Amino acid sequence: MLPISFAITAVGAAALSLVLQLRAEDRGPRWQVYLFKPLTTSLLVLLAAVPPSAQGARYQVAICVGLACSLLGDVFLMLPRDRFAPGLASFLVAHAAYIVAFTTGVSIGTAPVFLLPLLGVAILLVRLLWPSLGSLRIPVLVYTATILLMVWQAWARRWLLPTPSATLAAVGAGLFMVSDGLLALNRFGRPLPRAQVLTMTTYVAAQTLIALSVSTG
Repeated sequence: MLPISFAITAVGAAALSLVLQLRAEDRGPRWQVYLFKPLTTSLLVLLAAVPPSAQGARYQVAICVGLACSLLGDVFLMLPRDRFAPGLASFLVAHAAYIVAFTTGVSIGTAPVFLLPLLGVAILLVRLLWPSLGSLRIPVLVYTATILLMVWQAWARRWLLPTPSATLAAVGAGLFMVSDGLLALNRFGRPLPRAQVLTMTTYVAAQTLIALSVSTG
């Protein structure tokens, strides 16, 4: 089990880092964004990597790989030049790693009842943003299919294994999809009010829950 003191410290530090990043996004200076954004995800990597895993080595390694790739994606997306495509590729690999983790004990394709609502949301979002995607249409389609599979697998795992760990992972996966949807709407659709706050709070909450699922029973 994860020591409570370690969890509180790591989650609290990540939350503080997120607040400082959002403050810098709004008021500056910019260098603080470059410091605190990767620091937040780095703390979550530690949250998943340091304690012993209650889900086995495969699960822990896969989640750590996913968080590390997410950290790389965070760096790409915050750079002054537009690095959206490398960022998208980094998060694509992260979701693939999460799929590997969420297939621990549960095969792909279980609980098809969860697939239909996820497909409906994904199709609606892609259709809405399609005219603005341009050369990114195929990469976005591949990415959308991958995160859809990741969320479906996390929900199916929770359905078959109703443990606290599976619950954390399922909620985290769902929040990750919400965060990505908000990011896509803000970038390719109509700008959202307080977009950074919305996308980053849901994103960090998602990654925190997924990281906590490693050492929760």
